[in-house]
Amino acid sequence: MKTLSYDVLKELNYGGYLLEHAPERVLQFGEGNFLRAFVDYFIDVMNEKAGFNSKVVLVQPIEGGEAVKNFINEQEGLYTLFLRGNENGQKVNAKRVISSVSRCLNPYSDYEAYMECAKNPDLRFIACNTTEAGIRYDASCGPKDRPAASYPAKLTQFMYARYQAFGGEKGKGFVILSCELIDNNGKELEKCVLKHAEQWGLGADFINWVKDENIFCSTLVDRIVTGYPRNEAAAICEELGYVDNIIDTGEIFGFWVIEGPESLKKELPFDKAGLPVLITDNHKPYKQRKVRILNGAHTSMVLGAYLAGQDIVRDCMKDDVIRGFMNKTIYEEIIPTLTLPENELLDFAKAVTDRFNNPFIDHALLAISLNSTSKWKARVLPSFKGYVEKYEQLPKCITASLAFYIAFYRGIRLEDSGLIGVRGGSEYLINDDRPILEFYHRHKDDDAATLAAAVLANTDFWGEDLTKVPGLLDEVTADLQVIEEKGAYELMKQCLERI
Repeated sequence: MKTLSYDVLKELNYGGYLLEHAPERVLQFGEGNFLRAFVDYFIDVMNEKAGFNSKVVLVQPIEGGEAVKNFINEQEGLYTLFLRGNENGQKVNAKRVISSVSRCLNPYSDYEAYMECAKNPDLRFIACNTTEAGIRYDASCGPKDRPAASYPAKLTQFMYARYQAFGGEKGKGFVILSCELIDNNGKELEKCVLKHAEQWGLGADFINWVKDENIFCSTLVDRIVTGYPRNEAAAICEELGYVDNIIDTGEIFGFWVIEGPESLKKELPFDKAGLPVLITDNHKPYKQRKVRILNGAHTSMVLGAYLAGQDIVRDCMKDDVIRGFMNKTIYEEIIPTLTLPENELLDFAKAVTDRFNNPFIDHALLAISLNSTSKWKARVLPSFKGYVEKYEQLPKCITASLAFYIAFYRGIRLEDSGLIGVRGGSEYLINDDRPILEFYHRHKDDDAATLAAAVLANTDFWGEDLTKVPGLLDEVTADLQVIEEKGAYELMKQCLERI
C-alpha cells in the first residue's frame, strides 16, 4: 500500500473534505496527538464549514525524536483522525482525514525556516500545548540561542522577529491560544514573555507592542485523546487502503473555552462551523465545572469502585450501585454548589456519563488513582465545602469518597516503587508523593478512628484541619468501619439509601 498523500486520496476517490492549498495563518507549538485531535481538528472543520481557509505550521517544541515530524512531512500534513465513543447513548466511530496542517518544523534543525515564519504577513494565530512544565521562566535562556530552550523564550524570540519585520504595524500581532493544563495559562505565558523581553533588553517599544498588539488567551481544553492505535493500526490501514503512520484517535466529546475579547468571534468563526468552542470574557466558571463534575466524579468514585472489585471506568458504569453513587454525587452534591446555569451543568453531567461509558477506552482505575491526595483536595474538597456552607450538613457521598480514599491508601508495606495495598487476595500499588506514602505507612496499624483523625487533621494534605468540620470525623470513622467490616460496595449502597 502507498503512504497517505493528496495523490493517493485522489486515486482512492476520497469523498471527504480536503484543503490542499491555503495561507499558513496558524503556528502551533506541539505536534503531538492531543493538538492534532483537538486544535487542528477544529481548524479543519472551520476551514470546511466557515471558510477559515488556513493552514497550520507545526513546530516541534523539544529537541530530538523527529519521527512524528518526518511522518507529518512525508504525508504532506495529512493524517486520519478517529473520534470514538458514546454520544446521546449511541456508539459513534467517526473518521476524518485532517488537511489543515501544512508541514512540521524542528527549530533545532530548521531554525532559519522556523524563524522565517515570523515574516509571513498572513500569520495571525499561535496555538500551544507544551505540557504543564512548558510554561516556566528560564533565566538561562538568551536571545541569541538557536533556539532558546524553554517555550516562553522561544516565543519571545519569535515575537521579536515579528516585531523587527513589521515594526508597530497594526494587526501584525498574534492571538495566542495557550492549551497547557495550568491555571490562567495564557496570562502566565504572557508574564514569562514580558520577563524575557525585559531581561534581554529588547526595549520599551517592543514590550508595549507585546502588550498592545497581541492577545494572550487563557483557555480550557477538554477531550481525552488516546493517540496512535498501535494494536489496531495495521487492520485500520488495510481498511483505509493506505498507510498512515500518524493515525490519531480520541473521544467524540470535545469542548474548548477561550477567554478573549468579543472581536475574536469574527476572527475565529467556530460558531459558524457549529463547533463546541466558546469564546468568553471569563473561562473560570467552565474550568470549575470541568474540575468539579468530570474530574471530581472520577476522584470521588474510582477508589471506592476499585476496592469494590472494579478495574476500568466503563465497567463501573454497568454497575447500578456504582453508577448510582456517582450520579448522586454529581447531581445532588456537586451541581448544587456551582454557579453556571443549571441546564449547562446538567448537559455537561449527562455527557460525563457517556464519556465514562466509552467502549473504545479502557480507562484503568489504578491509573486515575495516581496522586489522589492532591486530586481530592483540588477536585472534591471545594464541592464538599460548598455543600456544607449551603446546606449546613455533610454531603453523604462526598464524605464516603473521603473514607474510600483513606481505605485505599491503607497500605501494608512501603517499597521504592510506592506503597503496597491489598484488595481481596491481590496487592496493588499506591502512587503519590513520598511524604504522603510515608505518612500512611506510619499509620498502617491504626484503628479506623485513629487513622481518620490523623488524616483529617493533616494540614499538609488539605491546607486546613478537617476535624474542625462538625460531624466529619465521626462520619468518616463510621464509613471506614463499614468498608473494613462489609466492604466499599456496601457503603455505596448505604449512600444510595440515605436521604
